[in-house]
Amino acid sequence: MTRESIFQDLKELVSFNSVHGDPELVDQHAGAAQWVSEALKKANLEVEVVPTVDDAPIILGRKAPEPGMPTILLYSHYDVVSAGESEKWESDPFTLTERDGRWYGRGAADCKGNLVMHLEALRQVEQAGGTPLGILVLIEGSEEQGGEGLDQLIKDRPELFAADVIFIADSGNAAVGHPTLTTCLRGGAQIAVTVNTLEAPVHSGSFGGAAPDAVAALVRLLDTLRDPQGRTVIEGVDCSGKWTGEPYPAEQFRQDAGVLDGVQLMGAENDLPADMVWARPAISITGFSSTPVDQAVNAVPATASARLNLRVPAGMDTLDTMDKLIAHLKNNVPFGAKIEVETWEGNQPFAADTSGPAARALAAALAKAYGQEHCAEMGSGGSIPLTSALQSAYPEAEIALFGVEEPQCSIHSPNESVDPTEIERIAAAEADFLLHYRGE
Repeated sequence: MTRESIFQDLKELVSFNSVHGDPELVDQHAGAAQWVSEALKKANLEVEVVPTVDDAPIILGRKAPEPGMPTILLYSHYDVVSAGESEKWESDPFTLTERDGRWYGRGAADCKGNLVMHLEALRQVEQAGGTPLGILVLIEGSEEQGGEGLDQLIKDRPELFAADVIFIADSGNAAVGHPTLTTCLRGGAQIAVTVNTLEAPVHSGSFGGAAPDAVAALVRLLDTLRDPQGRTVIEGVDCSGKWTGEPYPAEQFRQDAGVLDGVQLMGAENDLPADMVWARPAISITGFSSTPVDQAVNAVPATASARLNLRVPAGMDTLDTMDKLIAHLKNNVPFGAKIEVETWEGNQPFAADTSGPAARALAAALAKAYGQEHCAEMGSGGSIPLTSALQSAYPEAEIALFGVEEPQCSIHSPNESVDPTEIERIAAAEADFLLHYRGE
């Protein structure tokens, strides 16, 4: 009944459109929180629902450790990103649907699949007679919106989250069937840049050619952020780092990213995908606006704006990199155009130490669950601000990142999916760890 139980849990949880912060979805978000609370009670944990400053309750499930035993914190989140345009989905995003061996639905992988993985691991532990370890299950509700509530709680009430080992299930394997620990995460920040050149748009026939075009100015400015090979350029920042861990083969990267035939990857010949996504800062232009194409008139634009997403690798300071990016933008704006820059959501990168006893035991359990000789280690270009917050609050705790997500999941995109064998195997590995780990 293992797969049937997992499917039923995930089906019920995916049915909630639990986007945090959307006034029209407050009931959906609250429903998901209530579902998690009841699920943890069914797992025979003592449950506490903790209010947060961002109205995204933290759900805590506890089992006290036996004398001398360590406590293991299991993390996931119940909120999701918006499903977007429903017509881009092949099936209803809130109805878990099996297709070609995968389960489709918003949050099926990120992060409800990881949440039900924890539940399945706890079921297996109970069926095996239990564990003397302390268990603390931490499920938050605003991770996709920055996790302000949990961050503030860690500062205000750090005793709530005290643990010797922290398992963050919000990552995944290099590929289906390849057990993997994530060893580092990039930090990140959001930047909005606006360029103004005219008091108002002016007729392109009367003034075009001499009147400063705000769109042209912004395009030229953004182009200074990449060299001719497409590598990131930020004045005063080293953007030449090399990845020294597991490689990310170029052909695999092309497939995972859905790069079109004939389109080149960013970087020169000796720049590998792992260098670009795990060891160097990166800037993505995630939004651009001026006059919409379907509203275009023969006028020189007076203003243009862009949203930039900055990613910062482990070993760099996000705030320093962000300050240097702002300086770069202001120093390179062309034509004397007026520039405004706004920043938010700055978070630091994270690096995990996989040499500790818990990480080694988890790696062995993952390899065993997959029938492999070893567990791979890789970086991640994503950000999980919680990791740095917990690392600062509990510097002696071991932190491990893993989970059911892998490149085919298409998290945050239409037709998000999960391979059920990933949930089964990772749950088995986590249960194995909880049943046999006793500390150093």
